[in-house]
Amino acid sequence: MSVAVSMAAFALAASISPGPVNVVALGSGARHGLRASLGHVAGATLGFCLLLVLVGCGVHQLLTRLPAVAGLLHAGGVVFLLYLAWKLAMDDGKLGDAHIGRPPSAWHGAAMQWLNPKAWLAAVAGVGAYTGGEQQLLWLFTWIYGPICFVSVAAWAWAGSLIRKRLETPAHLRVLNRTLAALLVVSALYLLR
Repeated sequence: MSVAVSMAAFALAASISPGPVNVVALGSGARHGLRASLGHVAGATLGFCLLLVLVGCGVHQLLTRLPAVAGLLHAGGVVFLLYLAWKLAMDDGKLGDAHIGRPPSAWHGAAMQWLNPKAWLAAVAGVGAYTGGEQQLLWLFTWIYGPICFVSVAAWAWAGSLIRKRLETPAHLRVLNRTLAALLVVSALYLLR
């Protein structure tokens, strides 16, 4: 198996698996549809690719030398997940226009990646496994990871848009939102252990 195929398999496994970014993409797709959710998808992809490059350039080593900064990043991620869970739990369940309640933005998607421990783990593990400190391999990994990440997160938004057709009443959407909120709370609590 070539290194590029192995990189692609890693990128797919890490990007398509459930996590906070994908849960938000699913909820956004259900509430706003696929097209309106693509900003979040693009931001999450670009945010992760930037994280991947910076980890490859040594940011991870810097954070291990500055545990207070790493701790703040971790705490910020937990708080952010709880905030997202609260927003989902408080949603009224009315689909309405695209103008009512905005879909998560590209900045939101990028910030989620930077505050997402799953993204950090994937970046550190991927860089460690595939680049060996070589910049050429880091760029190859990033170019492979980007499109796979985009398609993976978009698949969650698309799945949400398919669910949207089943959410005919606000009560159904509230159930979905509260389920997604509970998943985000579980993710946050997992990070506290």
